[in-house]
Amino acid sequence: MADRPSTTSLPALRFLLAPLADFCAADGRALPLLEECAGDEVPEPYRGLLVHNGDMTPTLERFHGDTLHLRILGKRMQGDRLARQVLLLTDASERPVEYGAIEIRLDRFEAAAREEIEACRKPLGAILRDRNIPHSSRPTAYFRVAGDRFVCEALGVAGTPKLYGRRNTLRDEQGRTLAEIVEILPL
Repeated sequence: MADRPSTTSLPALRFLLAPLADFCAADGRALPLLEECAGDEVPEPYRGLLVHNGDMTPTLERFHGDTLHLRILGKRMQGDRLARQVLLLTDASERPVEYGAIEIRLDRFEAAAREEIEACRKPLGAILRDRNIPHSSRPTAYFRVAGDRFVCEALGVAGTPKLYGRRNTLRDEQGRTLAEIVEILPL
C-alpha cells in the first residue's frame, strides 16, 4: 500500500479522517496511512459491513449475533459537540468489533436522548434505534488503512494488517448533521 495516494492532500486527509485526526493530533500520533477506495473495491466481508446506507451498530449486531456496548478511549466536549474515540464490543465476549471516532452534535437531540448520549455507555446507533429517532446514514468515503499500533492494540489485532473503514455522516430529517464518524473494522 502506498503511504498516501498522491491525489489526497494532507488537508483532504484530515477532513476525511475527522474526528479521528483531531484525536491523533491531541495524542501526538501520526494519521494512519490510508488509501481511499470505491465501495466495489472493498472485499467481503468488509463490503457487506461497510458499503450500505445503514447504521453500523445494528449491522455489526446482526453479523456478530450479539448486542454491543462502548469502551471509551478518549472523549472531549466543545460546546454542544461531544467527540469520542471508542471501541464497540460485543456484550457476551467483550470482543472488539469496531474502532471509531465520532463527533456528535448534542444540540440536535432532545434532552433524554442527549443525556443518554453523554452517559457514553451505548453506541449512538443503538440510541437512535431504541428511541426511534428519524435519521439517515450517508457514507462519504471508503478506505483501506494500515492499522497503526494504537488502533491495532485497541482492536486486539497483531501486526499492521490492512483494515477497512468508512467515513459516515448521520443526518436528521431536515438534513442537518447529527454526527460525523470514522469507522474501522477488524476481522
